[in-house]
Amino acid sequence: MNLSIKTKVRAIALYLPQYHPTIENDTWWSKGFTEWRTVTKAKPLYPGHNQPKYPADLGYYDLRVPETRQAQADLAKAHGVEAFCYYHYWFDGRRMLERPFEEVLRSGKPDFPFCLCWANESWTGVWAGKPKNILIEQNYPGPADSEKHFNYLLPAFRDHRYVKINEKPVFFIYRPMQIKDRERLIDQWRQLAAKAGLAGIYLIGINHRMVPWDHRSHGFDASIANRLPDTRPWISKRDPKRWIKYKLQELLNRPTVHRYDEAMAEPIIDEVPGATVFPTVLPNWDTTARHGARGNVLSGSTPELFRQQVAKAVKILHDKPFEERLMIIKSWNEWSEGNYLEPDLEFGNGYLEALRNEIKLAN
Repeated sequence: MNLSIKTKVRAIALYLPQYHPTIENDTWWSKGFTEWRTVTKAKPLYPGHNQPKYPADLGYYDLRVPETRQAQADLAKAHGVEAFCYYHYWFDGRRMLERPFEEVLRSGKPDFPFCLCWANESWTGVWAGKPKNILIEQNYPGPADSEKHFNYLLPAFRDHRYVKINEKPVFFIYRPMQIKDRERLIDQWRQLAAKAGLAGIYLIGINHRMVPWDHRSHGFDASIANRLPDTRPWISKRDPKRWIKYKLQELLNRPTVHRYDEAMAEPIIDEVPGATVFPTVLPNWDTTARHGARGNVLSGSTPELFRQQVAKAVKILHDKPFEERLMIIKSWNEWSEGNYLEPDLEFGNGYLEALRNEIKLAN
């Protein structure tokens, strides 16, 4: 059965490959740790707080299981998601959480498009309330490591499933401003791509700052923004009423809570004239599973409100060539951030159906 549908935009969902045991997580967090342990330990922290989150159709899955990966792809394809963007971890040649994607690449299954996002951050103990505890540090040793990194990525870039724009494989960099000599690295990778016979490499930088970022001045082809409007304490500080609300919640040992319909009235996007900036849509958000009372919550999220946000992103993209109509979904399966498209017991397939209903082309 052909599960694919024709869509108005290219919906790319960020994908966390964490749901399987690793030696590092066994060492840092205890034997058998995965994100599911964090998810199941969540508790409601104020009246009406919907925690913990319960997965529905896919259950508490293990990403070492091929049938799970296939079921995810089938579900995504049936609802208009074009591809998964797997988070990719590289620390001076050391890889982390690489098994699910490497098995997808090696096996050829599922036959579902993908791309990669280099999550170039140091890993810390922030999830345990110890952000200064460095577990593994992100460094940028220089050209030799950059070439080794590119050569590791090359088989993925050459795979027929890899997402491309103008025949160029699309590669996201999560924290572009943290890379030392980033212009040198970008020039080197473009040269290596040409040497490998690729049409090039399409680099998308992710802006985490609260002000717009012009990717062109740093050698990137495009950018997306990754921030939550009106949820951060430093945003509240600019508004005395919000700052007082935040401090009161802190004193009551409650998370920072804002209404989804206010905070996410628009897709997340930088306004940079002339730049190629793709919109990001966010179905839901609740980080209290990870951070407890230090977490942020967007309350009142529903599939219908998400559909309205998607509709606005589609409108932003409608005059672009289809190949450049990327709409980024944050995220497919960040369960411990309360940020996912996958079915849960509260709304079932509601968010997926809202996405499909808004982006599918009429027959």
